[in-house]
Amino acid sequence: MKARACRETVVSFCCLKYGAIFLFLAVFVFIYFLFNMDFLEHKAITTFPAPRPHLQHRFCSFQPLSPEDALEERLLLDSIAWPETLSLPDPLSLEQTTDPAHSTFTILPEKGGRQWHVGDQLEAIIKMYDFKGRPKKSGGDVLLARLRNRALGAGVAGQVLDHLNGSYSAVFSLLWEGSAQVEVTLVHPSEAVMVLQRLTREQPDRVYFKSVFHSGSVSETTTCNVCLRPTQQPLCNYTDINTGEPWFCYKPKNLSCDARISHSTGGFNQNLKAKEEMLFKSGVNMKVSIKASGSANVNVLPKIKGQPEVMSSSVRSGPSGYYYQDMWQALGGTPVRQFSTSPAISQCLKGKAVHLYGDSTIRQWFEYLTAALPDLKEFNLHNLRHVGPFMALDHANNILVTYRCHGPPIRFVNVPTHDLRYIANEIDSLVGGINTVVVLGIWSHFSTFPIEVYIRRLQSIRRAVVRLLDRAPGTVVVIRTANFKALTLDMSLTNSDWYSLQRDKVLRAMFRGLNVRLLDAWEMALAHHLPHNLHPQPPIIKNMINVLLSYMCPQNGG
Repeated sequence: MKARACRETVVSFCCLKYGAIFLFLAVFVFIYFLFNMDFLEHKAITTFPAPRPHLQHRFCSFQPLSPEDALEERLLLDSIAWPETLSLPDPLSLEQTTDPAHSTFTILPEKGGRQWHVGDQLEAIIKMYDFKGRPKKSGGDVLLARLRNRALGAGVAGQVLDHLNGSYSAVFSLLWEGSAQVEVTLVHPSEAVMVLQRLTREQPDRVYFKSVFHSGSVSETTTCNVCLRPTQQPLCNYTDINTGEPWFCYKPKNLSCDARISHSTGGFNQNLKAKEEMLFKSGVNMKVSIKASGSANVNVLPKIKGQPEVMSSSVRSGPSGYYYQDMWQALGGTPVRQFSTSPAISQCLKGKAVHLYGDSTIRQWFEYLTAALPDLKEFNLHNLRHVGPFMALDHANNILVTYRCHGPPIRFVNVPTHDLRYIANEIDSLVGGINTVVVLGIWSHFSTFPIEVYIRRLQSIRRAVVRLLDRAPGTVVVIRTANFKALTLDMSLTNSDWYSLQRDKVLRAMFRGLNVRLLDAWEMALAHHLPHNLHPQPPIIKNMINVLLSYMCPQNGG
């Protein structure tokens, strides 16, 4: 009897053990197929002549919007309208353009002598001059400002107000005791912005893409884009029938449209006019510091209880946070916790599914988490390292983390067409709930296209987010904003900080009022002492992950 009972116990144990393994494998297979099936992307592949435009940027056309979306689009376009400047001289000369070497900033009041306390706002006036040393008479320069104390690991972004007459105000919140140094940087002169605007208006296809079509022993490659120039060659229409997102390829000569197997970035056509490259010179008029007229430093004293704070009359709102001891501190909203160890991160993620959607700046977060958590094992889905999709699982803690890039336009190489998914469709496939976290970051790859393309993409994503929160109100949705980058001539023409700034404004406005959390990568990159980088360096990423985890696992009452 004892032997029989022992055998039954062993059999039961084995059944439980292998049953658990079978269940685990079944879950893995389901998730794997979820990542690789195309049924969520409803294809609409047809051959057709170029459409008649509803809204045009030369040859780039858009379909009509609903009255509500059209009104929102118009209001957004008005809100990001850039100040007009004088037309560029022909032939182009730098003499009348903004020169950071002649320009200065001055901390107010100019005569000095006042005391500053924590809680006050500090204001500096910035005056711009041209290369002849003459005052500029119009606005439109792209300026960044920050306040920092390197020894304290402290920094905060300043807000810049354009007075449209060649002068600007930079306003800073004083948030720590001790020394604080004002820094002002010219990103682009107003004349360079005019070139960027013209390029988008006249050459929205200057970044182009390629697709490979293959059937049997025949392969062909054609050009693809949101906007394709009209030719006699017919088009393949890959517009998504759920979201309405447009995408077209020139039809291959000998293959059908449904033979398309991959997507890649194709290249970049510069097409500047004579001497316009002079407006994008590092160390001359691009990402150049502006010197102070007088001292660039103030000494901040402790806050005096009962004394009214000194506030700027120029800017009403303040920053979203600041660095102190190299750690990001939120100003309002959810307090930022420090997740300094792997067990702390795992405890926060325990039982959760985290879905990351977006560009390579979101992929960085997947890479950070898989590197920080030894038990979060990435499954080899046999995808290219820079493309994905990716999936990692901690079975013991029931943690799932996934990453998928957003749909075209995306400047990746050799993306299989079955992996080209639109974020809105992916969100619609989620059940959601209190243990589901959705993280979105989409901005960089839309820089060269008319802003309407970006607005419409965000409208589509927002509708999906609203549907998700309606069916699963406990779902945590986090939106990552844009950030700055190092600029060269080519980078400026394809991914300028000015393009990012415009899209960042649209992104914030689009999701304002929804039950989503904003992760302010813009200010987190600007306030940090590290150089600007499209892919922020590890100390900044660590702070971003702390903010993300704090949204997921807030302190009681946070």
